[in-house]
Amino acid sequence: MYSEADLQSAVAAGALSHEAAEALRLHVTGSRDAPSVDEEHFRLITGFNDIFVTIAAVLLMAAVAGIGQSIVPGLAGALVAVSAWGMAEYFTRQRRMALPSIVLLLGFAGGLAAAPIEIMAENFENISESAASLVVAGVGLFVAAGTWLHWRRFMVPITIAAGAAAVSATLIALIAAALIPQDGSDAERYLFPLIFMTGIAVFAFAMRWDMSDRSRETRRSDVAFWLHLLAAPMICHPLFNWVGINDGENIAPASAIAVIAIYIIMGIVALAIDRRALLVSALVYVLVALTFLFRQFGMVELNVAVTGLVIGSALLTLSAFWSPIRRSVVSQLPGDLQGRLPVTGMLAA
Repeated sequence: MYSEADLQSAVAAGALSHEAAEALRLHVTGSRDAPSVDEEHFRLITGFNDIFVTIAAVLLMAAVAGIGQSIVPGLAGALVAVSAWGMAEYFTRQRRMALPSIVLLLGFAGGLAAAPIEIMAENFENISESAASLVVAGVGLFVAAGTWLHWRRFMVPITIAAGAAAVSATLIALIAAALIPQDGSDAERYLFPLIFMTGIAVFAFAMRWDMSDRSRETRRSDVAFWLHLLAAPMICHPLFNWVGINDGENIAPASAIAVIAIYIIMGIVALAIDRRALLVSALVYVLVALTFLFRQFGMVELNVAVTGLVIGSALLTLSAFWSPIRRSVVSQLPGDLQGRLPVTGMLAA
């Protein structure tokens, strides 16, 4: 059996032409009566050995972290980063194992972040909010530099998202240090707009990767997938906080309706760019909003069940008819914009 990742690799290596790969996709799609051309393919596991190696790698990193922590502050994170890089030399660079590569990258980035934080942890209680923000910015720059080196060496698609997260944290921390008062008051007023604007920037960065591979045949598409996964919660959380969905039981009916309207808009955007990350990240908010609305209409005992029925049915219907719905959405967009969007799911009329 050949996976989508195998097809992408064959096209990238020149062993298979783009036309031949597309013809094979269409043939498989037709033989299975399933629109596979519009699915977001990314390689995760190829067999149980991936899970086996991942478990072993996590155990090893946890072990070296425990040893390092017992010796000197900062050594635990350093040992985790070094061991993750060393294991990546074999399991990522030579074996090309997807799941272990993702876990090792996260371990490497986490180790880089943990090392300086462990060293300075004892002084955190005595520093101001601005100084703490500068520390976070410094750690973010350190992790961003490390992930850049990791990308140059191993080119694991999630690495770009990890680096983008580190850069985002650095920018937010630097701006917050300049804006937030020393006592930390009104921090939320500044942080949510900063997170939202940074999320928009990450989303634009993801679209740049997406537009460079409209057929989604190369590693660039996988990079865009992880960037969209990072950008989605950064956009959704501040947005729904502003409409009042995080107020617990004090949700206003207008806020609940606003959440549903925003989710519909996000669904249209998700269809246009052929990415489902926005829908997944905003799902918990729309579930809360619908549960509240059904309770307001008297469905006290069944509000959760009815909410699950409505949202589950809607998402399953959207998944089943994603291609025709997406074609109808994209066809309404300006021609120059259509020319920049992914062509997946647009082949079959």
